[in-house]
Amino acid sequence: MNVFDHKHIKNIVFVGAHNSGKTTLTETMLFEAGLINRRGTVENKTTVSDYQEIEQERGSSVFATPMHTEWRNYKINIIDTPGLDDFIGEILSSIRVADTVVTVLNAQHGVEVGTEIIWNYIDRYNKPTLFVVNQIDHLNADFEESFNSIKGLVGNNAVKVQYPLIVDGAQCIVDVLKMKMYKFGPEGGKPEKLPIPEDQKELADRLHNELVEKAAEKDEELLELFFEKGTLSEDEMRQGIQTGMLNHELFPVFCVSALQDMGSGRLMGFIDNVAPAAADLKPEQSVEGKVVERKTTAPTALFVFKTVQMQNLGKITFFKVKSGVVRANDKLVNSRNGETETLNQLFIMDGKNRSPVNKMVVGDIGATLKLKYTETNDTLHLENEPVTIRPVVYPEPRTQRSVSAMQPNEEEKLTDALRKLHSQDPTVTMAYSNELKQQILGCQGELHLSTIDWMLEHIYGVKAVLESPKVAYRETIKRSTSANYRHKKQSGGAGQFAQVHLKISPWYEGMPEPEGFNIRGKEEIDLPWGGKLVFYNCIVGGVIDLRYLPSIRKGIMEVMESGPLTGSYIRDVRVMVYDGKMHSVDSNDISFKIAGAHAFRDAFLNAGPKLLEPIRELTIKVPEEMVGNIMTDLQSRRAIILGIESLDNYQILKSVIPEAELYDYSTNLRSLTQGKATFHSKFHAYEPVPQHIQQELVKELETA
Repeated sequence: MNVFDHKHIKNIVFVGAHNSGKTTLTETMLFEAGLINRRGTVENKTTVSDYQEIEQERGSSVFATPMHTEWRNYKINIIDTPGLDDFIGEILSSIRVADTVVTVLNAQHGVEVGTEIIWNYIDRYNKPTLFVVNQIDHLNADFEESFNSIKGLVGNNAVKVQYPLIVDGAQCIVDVLKMKMYKFGPEGGKPEKLPIPEDQKELADRLHNELVEKAAEKDEELLELFFEKGTLSEDEMRQGIQTGMLNHELFPVFCVSALQDMGSGRLMGFIDNVAPAAADLKPEQSVEGKVVERKTTAPTALFVFKTVQMQNLGKITFFKVKSGVVRANDKLVNSRNGETETLNQLFIMDGKNRSPVNKMVVGDIGATLKLKYTETNDTLHLENEPVTIRPVVYPEPRTQRSVSAMQPNEEEKLTDALRKLHSQDPTVTMAYSNELKQQILGCQGELHLSTIDWMLEHIYGVKAVLESPKVAYRETIKRSTSANYRHKKQSGGAGQFAQVHLKISPWYEGMPEPEGFNIRGKEEIDLPWGGKLVFYNCIVGGVIDLRYLPSIRKGIMEVMESGPLTGSYIRDVRVMVYDGKMHSVDSNDISFKIAGAHAFRDAFLNAGPKLLEPIRELTIKVPEEMVGNIMTDLQSRRAIILGIESLDNYQILKSVIPEAELYDYSTNLRSLTQGKATFHSKFHAYEPVPQHIQQELVKELETA
């Protein structure tokens, strides 16, 4: 395999909404460059990128797939990504290591919600970006409308490099950078290069001049040349376009028909000649504040952007060489844990196929096998040259489920499988909730969840039970009440004796001290689960020895950790211990702990106990015409609308909603809006549960 220097390696990632044609375009580029002899199709399950069983079963990309091709003395590393934001982790990792983002649009739809979601991340990383309007030969294709939607997304710095045209029934593409027309036969492939037709010259000249001006604007030297000559040469235009792309200020727009192999060769030529290489990108700062130099002479550093578990090979680690040169059998240190890894083999991956190489230089993307201590987002560096590449920040889970093994003896197997899934996709999270006594799985949506379930069964051989997790309710009280409890146990010899009198009342910030008590001491305890316990010593006359008060408090805390209504945590209560009795022989710590717990439980059940439920702030971005349906659905979920703001053609709905109403919301929102709306939520507060729901919940637990 040819070895390319860092100036002749281009890393591109195909992103775009579902069904925009990214996988087909990838396949066509591999075919054009001669890497494959026949183009596969998604329908026939024969593409290089969608090779995994679940992708072939579903007919769409689930994983980001690295590949490469060679075109006119350049190596182009291509990463094909999923189009659904449920798999945003795969997309983000790929954007992070790409030098240029190729955003693919379906000419029938233009910019879609999926495009916008991805664009927000591209914009955050300031990545050089070009747009490709695909399926220009479709009967419902509308290139102009697609271009206008791109301008609506990125502003006036979107500029046409090409536009489609039908001449004598043949599909053509007019290129205003080269000022040529490419005419394609019915089967696509290599086009006929022709002069621009007379009736298109005025339009082509105008677009050419716009492209010249945009290119000149981005480079001071080119701007002076433009003022001198009134135009720029093709090479000067390329220079200006690259500068604009590097500054994230110019977004070239191309058009293709990936399915019919029209325009992909010209796109590859632009990627070769204009799109930035890793060596062209602005310097990157490490976590430590060091400049990571994109030079072959710099110390070696690799950034791990993807991990895959394959049944026959085990763990495959994908990396980008961020600086220096890496060779087979190199030993590198993991900056996260200090462990040394040996890279016994280096590979270039093309889907499931791997080609061994002896070395890789800065800017290149490759893979290695069976690293023990390295996961996605890690940095590997030379022993005496520590550095940490800035990691990808992944979004919080939008969907949660409790997860357990269908067979109780497979819990350990399930845990190991989930750990591997998290390694492969960090947006898959897992945490054990001591409060709920459940393993909680977090992911990005129902499609993501079904993929996880499929992989657990088919890849890791463990069937899982996925259910809505319990809600983390809280218990508290509405009024004050008193109670007392006598604990007495005699079994020969020293027995157990304690009597506790106490009063409880609701606690709130800034409330006055209790009246009618001789307060001897006060403890304010911030509870780990939120809220407070305020504990008063109001004992008079030494009827209970001070040394027993911690035991009484301990008994109260044990009840607060498992409330009488639903077993949920109790919060925001104050307790006044004001009387009791003890015995010189039989009283001890355990006796007062038991008495304190029983007295508190009895008082709690007579103090108007109430359930509190977690409320979340919910923000939804939805097309204007769909707001009514969303609001109706929210009201059925006990949500309160806080306000609506306009943003372009969208409305931003802000509301508060009980967490219990959110567990199927991802699926429901997608169904209501055909996938055109997005949402995120965060914890807001605890609020009382409606009385009828509280009664149902308590009844369910009593009959369980």
